[in-house]
Amino acid sequence: MITIRSASDRGAANFGWLDSRHTFSFGNYYNPNHMGFASLRVINEDKVLPSQGFGTHGHRDMEIVTYVLDGALEHKDSLGTGSIIRPGDVQRMSAGTGIRHSEFNASDTNPVHFLQIWILPETEGIDPGYEQISIAPADQQGQLRLVGSRDGRDGSVTIHQDVSLYTTALTPGDAVTHTLAPGRVAWVQVARGAVNLNGHDLTAGDGAAIRDLDTLSLTGAADETEVLVFDMAA
Repeated sequence: MITIRSASDRGAANFGWLDSRHTFSFGNYYNPNHMGFASLRVINEDKVLPSQGFGTHGHRDMEIVTYVLDGALEHKDSLGTGSIIRPGDVQRMSAGTGIRHSEFNASDTNPVHFLQIWILPETEGIDPGYEQISIAPADQQGQLRLVGSRDGRDGSVTIHQDVSLYTTALTPGDAVTHTLAPGRVAWVQVARGAVNLNGHDLTAGDGAAIRDLDTLSLTGAADETEVLVFDMAA
């Protein structure tokens, strides 16, 4: 079964410097029918103006994945970590017992566009941690590339939950498939472009919850399509 979460139905918040769309309940947006899916709790699509951003604030007991689509995002945290996240980078921050961080647009001329993803950890009270990797474009073009996993396999970031996160970049006609093991569910999020998912047409910002299916089939339907696939325990 595939249940579509349309981009136009998402929650919205616009503070001038920040334009955000919420796939699931977040902040002042509350929808009891969209509180998350399996261990996936938040997918926010954020656009931040030059030199603007989120000041220092705290988190606990959450796996936070940042995925930049355009521009550059500067990260600083209470672990002493500082980095710039750009397209092709995947950052994982484990809040655990508590962490404080800030995120600012690293440019004073160009906006930054990114996805912020929160995943509930399988164990609370772990030590805070941080990890960042870079994915070469060729590694996800026309194929699924593992970028996050429970065991950090294949060079992916380690997510402290039973989830495997894949990305793919598709052009028209490119097709990839993914097999779900028994007892697994999936969430597909279209980051940009357009894709056909098992006969369903999805465009940028759309998401889809997948239950009781063996195989996901994704076919590119736009020149620049980028899709995230979350394979999770039900």
